[in-house]
Amino acid sequence: MNALPIIVGALCVMAIAYRYYSAFIAARVLTLDDARPVPSKTMYDGHNYYPTNKWVLFGHHFAAISGAGPLVGPVLAAQFGFLPGLLWLVIGVCLGGAVHDFMILVASVRRRGKSLAEIARTEISPLSGLVAGVAILFIVVIALAGLGLVVVNALAESPWGAFTVGFTIPLALLMGLYMYRIRPGKIAEASAIGVVGLLLAVFLGGRIAESSWAASFTFSRNTIILLMAAYGFIASVLPVWMLLCPRDYLSSYLKIGTIAFLIIGVILVHPTLNMPAWTPFVAGGGPVIPGKVYPFVFITIACGAISGFHALISSGTTPKMIAKEGDARMIGYGGMLMEGVVGVVALIAATSLFPGDYFAINTAQKTDAQRAAYVQMVDNHTGQGFDIQPKEIDRLEAESGEKNLRGRTGGAVTLALGIAKIFDGIPLLSGFMKYWYHFAIMFEALFILTTIDTGTRVARFLVGEFGGRFYKKFEEPNWLPGSFVTTALVVAGWAAFIWSGSISTIWPMFGIANQLLASVALCVATTIIINMGRARYSWVTLLPLSFVAITTLVAGWQSITDNFWPLSQKPETAVQGYINVSLTAILMVASIVVLIDSARRWMGGGKSSEPEVDLAQAKAA
Repeated sequence: MNALPIIVGALCVMAIAYRYYSAFIAARVLTLDDARPVPSKTMYDGHNYYPTNKWVLFGHHFAAISGAGPLVGPVLAAQFGFLPGLLWLVIGVCLGGAVHDFMILVASVRRRGKSLAEIARTEISPLSGLVAGVAILFIVVIALAGLGLVVVNALAESPWGAFTVGFTIPLALLMGLYMYRIRPGKIAEASAIGVVGLLLAVFLGGRIAESSWAASFTFSRNTIILLMAAYGFIASVLPVWMLLCPRDYLSSYLKIGTIAFLIIGVILVHPTLNMPAWTPFVAGGGPVIPGKVYPFVFITIACGAISGFHALISSGTTPKMIAKEGDARMIGYGGMLMEGVVGVVALIAATSLFPGDYFAINTAQKTDAQRAAYVQMVDNHTGQGFDIQPKEIDRLEAESGEKNLRGRTGGAVTLALGIAKIFDGIPLLSGFMKYWYHFAIMFEALFILTTIDTGTRVARFLVGEFGGRFYKKFEEPNWLPGSFVTTALVVAGWAAFIWSGSISTIWPMFGIANQLLASVALCVATTIIINMGRARYSWVTLLPLSFVAITTLVAGWQSITDNFWPLSQKPETAVQGYINVSLTAILMVASIVVLIDSARRWMGGGKSSEPEVDLAQAKAA
C-alpha cells in the first residue's frame, strides 16, 4: 500500500472537521464569546495566571499534550497492521479527542482555571469530585511513568541523544529570559535563537558522540531516571514564563516543523507500507501487544485519537494562560487535530519498515529464553504466509550508527528508524541516515519531556487542591513550601514506577488509565452541556463517551485477567503484578462510580451552571 493517499486523505478529513464540526461546537454548544472574562486577566499573578499570545500558547499546549502517546502508540499498534490504527486515529480524533480537549478547556476557562476534579465536584456532585480527584492522581502518575519510560529507553547509553536533549534546557531558559525580560514581546527574535540553537544541538551532539567527551554524556538507565526526575521537579516549581512555556514553545517548533517536513517527505518519497493492512496478530498472541485488536488497539493508541491526559492540561496550565475565549477553538480542537496528524505520520513511519525488521526490534531478546521465543515466533508465522524474517536490520544498524537494534522495545527506536528512512529517501538528503536517526531520537525525547514537565506541574496543582482540604495553604499555587512538597510527591511517584517497570507492563496500564480518564472528562463535559440547558447537543460528548467507556472497561478486565494477574503468580514479578491489578481495578471502579453519578445528574435534568452574570458584567464594562 502506498502512503500518499493515506496521508492526503487523513489531512483532508481533519481539515473538514476543524472547519465545520469545531465551528458548530464553538457557536452552538459552547457559544464562545471574546467579551467573557478569562482567568489569565481576572486572576493575573505573573506566575501561573498569565495572558499569553495564542500562537505561543498553542505551542505550549500542543507540546504539553503531545507526549509519547501519538508517537509510540501507533508504532506498537502496528503489530495489528496499518488499517486498525489508521481508522481509529482519523475517526477518533475528529469525533472524540478534539471534542474532549475543546470542551474541558472552555469549561476550565469559565471556572477560573479549576482542575477537572474540581469541575466534577461542582457540576456532578462532591462524590464524583472526590472519586475523580483520587483517580486522576493515580492516572497522572501512571501516565507520566509510561511517557518517561520511553525517554529512558531512548536516551540510555546514548551520548548524542543525552547531550542534544540536555542542551535544550538552558536554551529554553535563555528564550524565556529573552522574551519576557531582555526583549519583552520579541517573540520572532527568541524563536530564531531557539531554532538555530536546536540545529546546533543536533550537530554538536554528533561531534561529542565521536569524541573523548562521549563518556561524560553516556548515562545508564537509572541515571537518566534521576536526571529526568530532577528536571521535572525544577520545571514544575519555576514560573511558567521562565522555563515551561518557552521550552514548550521551542519544542513546538521542532515538533510541528518535523511533522510538516515528514508530511512533505511522505508525499515526495511516498513510501510503501510494508506491513499489511491486517496481520495474524489481530486475533491475539502478538509479541508487542498480547491481546486482540479489539479492545487493545483502542488503548494502545490513546493519545492521537483521544486522551484523558489532555483533560489535565486543558484544565491545568493552558486555561490559566488563555487570553480570550475565541482562542480556545484553535488551541483545544486544533491542537488535538495536530496530534492526530502526528499519530498518522508515526504509523506510516513504523509500517514502512519490513515486518521482519519491525518485530526484530520490538520483540524482547535479552535472555536466552526470549531469544528462543522470538525464533520460534518467526518460524511459526513466516510459515503461515506472513514473512517476518528480518530483511535489512543489519544495514539499518550500520547506517544509523547503533550497535544493536534487536530487542530495542518501547517503540522509540522503531519510529526513529522509520522517520530516518523517509528523510533519507528525499532527493538530495540521502546519505545522512546517522544524523536523521539521532535527530528523530531528539525529536521524540523532546516530545515526551514537554509532557512530563507540564504533567508534573498539573499534578502538583491537583495534589495542592486535595491537600488544601486539610491545610488551606496548599491550595495556593504560589506558596513555595507547598509547591516543593507536592512536586516532590508527584516526581517520586512516577520515577518509582519507571525504576521498577517495563514497557510491556506500564504501557497497557497507561492506556487503560488514560482512556478511563477520558471517560470521566466526557462525563463532566456532558453534564456541563445539560447543566447549561443545551441537552439537545449532548450527543456531541455522549457518542464518544459510550464507545470509549465500554471499550476501555473491557480492556481493563481482560488486562487484569490475562496479563496482570498472571504476573502476580510469579515470585519475580508478584509485587508488580499485584500493584497493576490493584491500580487498574481502582481506576475501573472510580470510573464506573462517576458514570453512574453522572447519569443520575442527567436524569435529574441538570442545573444552570454557566456564569452568565460574569458575561453580562464584562459586556457592560
